[in-house]
Amino acid sequence: MTSGQINKLMTDAWPNEHVELIETHISWVIISSGKVYKIKKPVHYSFLDFSSTEKRKYYCDREVELNRRFSNGVYLGVEPIKEATERFVIGEQYSGDIIDHVVVMTKLDREKQMDRLLVKNKVSPNDIERLAQKIAAFHRSAVIIDRKDHLDIKEKFNDLIFQKAFLNQSLQNNAGSIIEEAIKFSDDFLNNNSKNLQNRFQIGYCKDGHGDLHTRNIFLLPEPLPFDCIEFNDDFRQIDVLNDIAFLCMDLDAFGRHDLSDLFFEKYNQSFAAAVTVTDHDLFVYYKCYRANIRAKVNSLRAQSAETQEVKKIALTEAAKYLELMQGYIDQLRSGGKR
Repeated sequence: MTSGQINKLMTDAWPNEHVELIETHISWVIISSGKVYKIKKPVHYSFLDFSSTEKRKYYCDREVELNRRFSNGVYLGVEPIKEATERFVIGEQYSGDIIDHVVVMTKLDREKQMDRLLVKNKVSPNDIERLAQKIAAFHRSAVIIDRKDHLDIKEKFNDLIFQKAFLNQSLQNNAGSIIEEAIKFSDDFLNNNSKNLQNRFQIGYCKDGHGDLHTRNIFLLPEPLPFDCIEFNDDFRQIDVLNDIAFLCMDLDAFGRHDLSDLFFEKYNQSFAAAVTVTDHDLFVYYKCYRANIRAKVNSLRAQSAETQEVKKIALTEAAKYLELMQGYIDQLRSGGKR
């Protein structure tokens, strides 16, 4: 679909109701009074391909299937979007030509999203413990991935080099030097820990996980409810469980809640012993460093494509925050794991 068709769909399908539209770089999300409708954009990037109606339908089905592993009751199914007598409608019950598909979800209370609750200081240690237990239980039963390059993260980490010139010029805080130093550290760390990484894959710690486990993708209702895992690229989701939870813990660190980050890791590890040795604990900190690296890159790209100076400034502030966090994890590893 196109942006114009989305606007027409909102008018045609909800003629007497105000609905909200949220747009990302890969989807449109329409929020009605009782349900949420997610439509994939017809885009093709290096990491995803939504270029055809058939592919978008496939990934809609995958999104529902994968998220139902831990979000029972939220993902209701996939419905066709049809054009019938010059109107756009949603549902099999209508006649007309299918022009696209939509993931239909139950609407949840957005004030219960974990990132919003953190801002209000309403996330308790009990919330964190229950969340840790839920994620640990999910990881224990998740499918083991036994065929994957255990050093493929090196290239993903080093991709930040392509943001060096822009961030160095825009931030003027030695961003270029920070990026260069981080890449050298990452290369050395991965080379020195290659055997441990390979051993963890052989033992079975690489799982078909979530891939995008951060606070905005978790509801506390009050029971923890993760959602919106990565469906469009198996490689991003099929990772070491420590990499999966590192995103959440890094996000908590970015909120300044190191206490909750440490508590989550402790309770998770008690439920599912994924970090047994000192080397495993170092690897977890490295994965947090990697997650901060990715967030810095994403915000750099957002700043470059920003349509206003205000949006650009916000994205650059975020990029600087994550570069600082990335450097902090490196300093922690160099000091023997002490924060």
